[in-house]
Amino acid sequence: MPDGSERLHGLDAVRGYALMLGVVFHATMSFLPGPSVWLVTDVARSPLLGGVFFVSHMFRMTTFFLIAGFFAHMSFHRLGARGFVMDRLKRIALPLVVGWPILLFAILLAGGYAVYVATGVFPTKPPPSPPQPPGAFPLTHLWFLYALLWLYAAVLVLRAGLARADRAGKLRAGVDAIVGAVARHPLGALALAAPAAVALALFPGWLAWFGVPTPDSNLIPNPPAAIQFFAAFAFGWLVHRQVGALEAWRRHWPVNLALAVALTGGLLAVLGLAPVVTPQPPGAAKWALAAAYALASWAWTFAVIGLALRFLSGHSPMRRYIADSSYWIYLIHLPLVIVLQAWVSRFDWPWEAKFVTVLAIGFAIMFASYELLVRHTFVGGVLNGRRRPWRTPKAEPSRLEAAR
Repeated sequence: MPDGSERLHGLDAVRGYALMLGVVFHATMSFLPGPSVWLVTDVARSPLLGGVFFVSHMFRMTTFFLIAGFFAHMSFHRLGARGFVMDRLKRIALPLVVGWPILLFAILLAGGYAVYVATGVFPTKPPPSPPQPPGAFPLTHLWFLYALLWLYAAVLVLRAGLARADRAGKLRAGVDAIVGAVARHPLGALALAAPAAVALALFPGWLAWFGVPTPDSNLIPNPPAAIQFFAAFAFGWLVHRQVGALEAWRRHWPVNLALAVALTGGLLAVLGLAPVVTPQPPGAAKWALAAAYALASWAWTFAVIGLALRFLSGHSPMRRYIADSSYWIYLIHLPLVIVLQAWVSRFDWPWEAKFVTVLAIGFAIMFASYELLVRHTFVGGVLNGRRRPWRTPKAEPSRLEAAR
C-alpha cells in the first residue's frame, strides 16, 4: 500500500495528463470522419481519431473534476475557509476573468485564419447565428474554470449547512460510510453512474455520440453536465476524508478497465466511429445508451486513477513538470491548435503526418511559453501557487557537510 505522498504523485499525474489529453482531444477534431463539427475540416480523415475523440471525451473531464475535488478538500483543510477562498479566487477566478477576453479574441482570430485558408477570404464579421437561449455566453474551453467556481461555492455552502445541522457528526459519519463503500466496491461505479444515466436519458435532443454535453456556451450548465461533474467533484472531496479508499482503486483497476473497454466497445459498435449529429430518439435504446455511457465514464475514471496509483506513484521530475505546466498549456492551447490545423490542411499529407505535426509544433510552443513566460514569473505564482527560481539555489557549505 503506497503512502500518502506516493498517492499524491499518482493523482497529480492524472490531473496533469487529463488536461494534456484535452489538447489531443481538440487536435483530433479537424480529422474526424463524417459531418463537419469543427472550425477546421481537413480532407484527410481518420476513423481511428474518431475513436480517440470518443473515448477521451468519456472520462477526461469526469476524472479531472474528481481529482479537483480531492485536492480542493486537501487545500481547504490546509488553508482554512478564508485562505481557501482567497486561493481559489487567485488561481481560478483571476485566470478566468483576465484570460477569457484574451483567449476569445485569439480564438476568433484563429477561426478567421481557418476561414481564410479554406476560402481565400478573411471574414470581417461573424456569421449570423440563431436566437440564443437564456444565459447564452461563449465560455469557450474555459468553461471548466467557471464550473469549478460554482462547485467550490456549492460544497462550501453544503458543508457549512451540514456542520450546523449535524453537530454530533452522525450524518457525516453515515455519508463517509456510504462513500467508503462505493469507493471500495469493485462495481462502485454503478452507484455513481445512475444519476448521470437518468439525466442523459431524459435530456431532450441528446447527441449520444458526444456523451455528456459540454457546458461551454451558456452560464446555466445543462443538467447532465451539472449532475455528472458535481457528482465527480463532490465524490473527490469526500474521498479525501478517507484516503485509504484509494487503495481499492489501485487494486481494482483491472476490473474497472475491463468494464470500461467492454462498454466502450459496445457503444462504438452501435454508434460508430464517426460523429452522429442527430439526436437520439426517446425510447428503450436511448435509456440503454445513456446507462452504458454513464457507467463507462465512471469505469474509465476509476481505471485511470487506479492505474496511476499503481504505476505512477513514485516521484518523477518529468511528470512533476508536466503536472505544473498542464494548467497553462490547457488555457492557451485552443487558438494555437486551430491555427495549426488550418495550416496543415493546405498540404496533401496523410492524416498521421498532419496530426503529429499539429501536436509536435503545438506542444513545443506551449512548453516553451510555459518555461519562458510562466514557470519563473508572477504568472506561475498565480496559476501554480508559487514561482520557480531560474536556478536552483546552491546548498550552503554547512548543509553540504551535514549531508555527508
